[in-house]
Amino acid sequence: MTDTSSQDDTGAPRVGIVSLGCPKALVDSERIITRLRAEGYALSPDYAGADMVIVNTCGFLDSAKAESLAAIGEALRENGKVIVTGCMGADDRDILARYPNVLAVTGPQAYGDVMAAVHAAAPAPHDYKRDLVPPAGLKLTPRHYAWLKISEGCSNSCTFCIIPRLRGPLVSRPAGDVLREAERLAAAGVKELLVISQDTSAYGQDIRYAASGWRGRKLRAHVTDLARALGELGVWVRMHYLYPYPHVDQLVDLMAGGLILPYMDLPLQHASHAVLRAMKRPADQERMLERIAGWRKLCPDLAIRSTFITGFPGETEEDFTRLLEWLKAARLERVGCFAYEDVAGARANDLPEAVPVEVRQERRARLMELQAEISADILRGKIGRETDVLVDEIDEEDGLVIARSKWDAPEVDGEVWIRREKAPHARPGDLLRVRITGADVYDLEAEPASEA
Repeated sequence: MTDTSSQDDTGAPRVGIVSLGCPKALVDSERIITRLRAEGYALSPDYAGADMVIVNTCGFLDSAKAESLAAIGEALRENGKVIVTGCMGADDRDILARYPNVLAVTGPQAYGDVMAAVHAAAPAPHDYKRDLVPPAGLKLTPRHYAWLKISEGCSNSCTFCIIPRLRGPLVSRPAGDVLREAERLAAAGVKELLVISQDTSAYGQDIRYAASGWRGRKLRAHVTDLARALGELGVWVRMHYLYPYPHVDQLVDLMAGGLILPYMDLPLQHASHAVLRAMKRPADQERMLERIAGWRKLCPDLAIRSTFITGFPGETEEDFTRLLEWLKAARLERVGCFAYEDVAGARANDLPEAVPVEVRQERRARLMELQAEISADILRGKIGRETDVLVDEIDEEDGLVIARSKWDAPEVDGEVWIRREKAPHARPGDLLRVRITGADVYDLEAEPASEA
């Protein structure tokens, strides 16, 4: 069960939620629980205390579908009354074939359909005394950071991906709406905004970058304009899921100027021209190396995260070697890698020359071994530097303050560890100035700069 704060609303129907998948899905779950509380429902942190359970599924990979089906089965066994939503629900055949007794199945972002199913299972009377919701809505992340979703869907045609089929084409939010949500989050104590969508660089294309009002001025729905305005709010702003369109260069200008964090999440997927063409992805990785060099010249503190796929259909050993050589040249700070999986409905399934599963996994292991060496070398170079870190949690058992630097996103990147006795008053959400004293493959050690 997804952790939610228990409520003491005596007599109100209680709803549990299981949220699976990516940060975009987590935002959908947050919107659902915000609506639940606005209508007077209570939230349950466990199956036993819930009158029903909502399972927000992921359907991107077959392994994610299996996880979703297992979660639905567990919720049915432990509770019995289950509403299914999310990406896997866009095609309900697999769910209903396995679990025909679920209360309802809806697709992603179908908030009205979810609430209709909740109403049918357990109507809740409106009570203004108990259903007040914070202006920023309810969040499933720690209070000091929040995901800020700026658009839904995707209009790209990558052959390995079914997101456009599950979530539809790109639909951008007006810039004014996004910024007002960001203001509410900042006013509620959020210290870091993590900007997400399926294709953040494409933000506004579908609405021709239409301007909307914010703080008495008109603002285009364009990622650079949005990022510049978010930078005025006095919180960390971290950009995720960027495609390497030419205007991404303008974001690096904002990073160099300190308006947004010097961090770029840029899923590149591969370095071989042949593989990238088969993926329907941008295929000029030599030019990409030149751009990365230019970005680092402009913003030396820049950290780049990317993800790659090994064993894509048709990938030869030569293609994979090209990817390794490209990574050696690029020296990316943070890298994730997935062994290719067939995805039901993806066009890549029909490509010839499938790579054996064991070869896909072996190549992934080799890539991550190389990246571990690169990461360790980069982090060693940070020893002795001072930087700001955001405290995520206090590990009293191990005596650690666990924080993150501007180079690290939550959950996917590294951490900064500070001995508790060195920062006894630190609390989650605090910003600390530290000096880096040690490094391992992915994490840093530090102490308060005032004691260094």
